[in-house]
Amino acid sequence: MGKAKTYDTALKQERAVLVGVIRPGEKPEETKEYLDELAFLVDTAGGVVETSFTQKMLRPERSTFVGTGKLEEIRAYVKSEEIDMVVFDDELSPSQLRNIEKELEVKILDRSNLILDIFAGRAQTAQAKTQVELAQLQYLLPRLTRLWTHLERQKGGIGMRGPGETQIESDRRMILEKISLLKGRLKLIDKQNETQRKNRVQLIRVALVGYTNVGKSTIMNMVSKSEVFAENKLFATLDTTVRKVVIDNLPFLLSDTVGFIRKLPHHLVECFKSTLDEVREADVLIHVVDVSHPNFEDQINVVNETLKELGARDKATIMVFNKIDAYVSPEAPESHEEEKVTLTLEDFKRSWMAQNNAPAIFISALHKENLDEFKQMLYDQIVALHTERYPFDKLLY
Repeated sequence: MGKAKTYDTALKQERAVLVGVIRPGEKPEETKEYLDELAFLVDTAGGVVETSFTQKMLRPERSTFVGTGKLEEIRAYVKSEEIDMVVFDDELSPSQLRNIEKELEVKILDRSNLILDIFAGRAQTAQAKTQVELAQLQYLLPRLTRLWTHLERQKGGIGMRGPGETQIESDRRMILEKISLLKGRLKLIDKQNETQRKNRVQLIRVALVGYTNVGKSTIMNMVSKSEVFAENKLFATLDTTVRKVVIDNLPFLLSDTVGFIRKLPHHLVECFKSTLDEVREADVLIHVVDVSHPNFEDQINVVNETLKELGARDKATIMVFNKIDAYVSPEAPESHEEEKVTLTLEDFKRSWMAQNNAPAIFISALHKENLDEFKQMLYDQIVALHTERYPFDKLLY
């Protein structure tokens, strides 16, 4: 008997290259940070990044985003290394997408499309699934022509319209109808959520906010003793989770929300605004920061800008600098791991981070370091709000 054939059924990781444009005034380390984050997005989506290409430009080319020389360089690499997809760090216009795809002959994604793909894979509830589908259709609508390039358009006037154009118009109408249907569905879900929120209005509400992957879900699990999904991936949490928590004898509501990110597609922000109602209606925000990240200050600014857009910038906020166990001073030498200087808890309390962001607390949620002080700070803030709102409440503080 011949040897039985074996088949590798493991899902093959798609191999990707990244493309970014360095604009005037942008530092090389900023570009590196953007592309590192894009690589993390590809990893979260299940792909693997082989290399990246950058080009200094005043502004992206209208037709191909990068210059023809750079595009040829990318094309040569894609062909020789048998790359599956090319991911651009900015949103591409429909014509750019079409022209680049024609030139490179592989799958082309931009940052928005990649984030939408991750969101689609992570959505669990009916609300999140509806929001993601709505955002995907809004992204797809102006790009319909790209899907019909296999149908050759016939040139000419009356009576010479190609079948592709008719199909595109038909698809456009179907998508617009579906968008209208999804918006109606979201309004209904929002109304139901609003009713639920009114029913629990008497409790002080606290919302965890922060950049994606800073440890919000870990803190949620730690404070509420619940099991919220947490992993070292971008957008591990999409659906808002609300838990009733009691510290000492004082109950309050704690919600975990989707992480923010720079260059988040605008239509995605619009679609998820209803999910972020928990942020808008919270009494206290816990702004979680990954202090071990080399660009955590930029991440703080991105979160603050998003909060401003949501109309929640002026709320009472506790800054929680998480992952202090992994923090390394920027002045420390890059080589010789053992020579790197880490800070003690007292060092953190005396640092500019504490001075510029009061009230601030420094913790390691993973190693449960300084959690009692964090809970006490949170408790004091909630007690103050509760006393102000319900001065005759008989709770024993």
